[in-house]
Amino acid sequence: MQIAVTFRHMETSDAVRNYLEEKLSRVKKYIDEPIDAQAVLSVAKKIRHSAEVTLVAKGITIKGSEHTNDMYAAIDGTVDKIERQLKRYKEKLKEHKPASGRERRVAKTVYAAESIDEGLGQPSIIRSNSFSVKPMAVEEAVMQMDLLHKEFLVFTDSTTEEISVVYRRSDGNYGLIVPEAQ
Repeated sequence: MQIAVTFRHMETSDAVRNYLEEKLSRVKKYIDEPIDAQAVLSVAKKIRHSAEVTLVAKGITIKGSEHTNDMYAAIDGTVDKIERQLKRYKEKLKEHKPASGRERRVAKTVYAAESIDEGLGQPSIIRSNSFSVKPMAVEEAVMQMDLLHKEFLVFTDSTTEEISVVYRRSDGNYGLIVPEAQ
């Protein structure tokens, strides 16, 4: 976990930094991917201590902040808020039941590039897999793709029962490919 701590209107303190890092290590049990955390610890008018933390993991951004009279209490409150948000996110994924419908099987084949470029007639197959495509809503497909840390996901749209593809765009947004009705 990469943690960047910024101190505003207060002196840099290794004790506070270590306390924050120790508390943030608790969230690792909810996300197993590399996590970047930015923390801003500040004091206003010598009595208002604030802790603001932004966690960025693959596909998820979570923010939490707390303002109290004690910096350690502010850190505790902020980490507790972030932990609750992560629990809610994980529970949402666990509890979601896929829509009932037909599950399809799709085959994936990888061809050797040289066999296609040279025009040898039949391309040579390197690897072939088949997997089931579950019916699900677009939102669930995006969540599944994020949890599986994939760049795209093939799924059956539960409303139209057509095979669709959701993918991660280079600008960080998501794209959806749906078949055209004929």
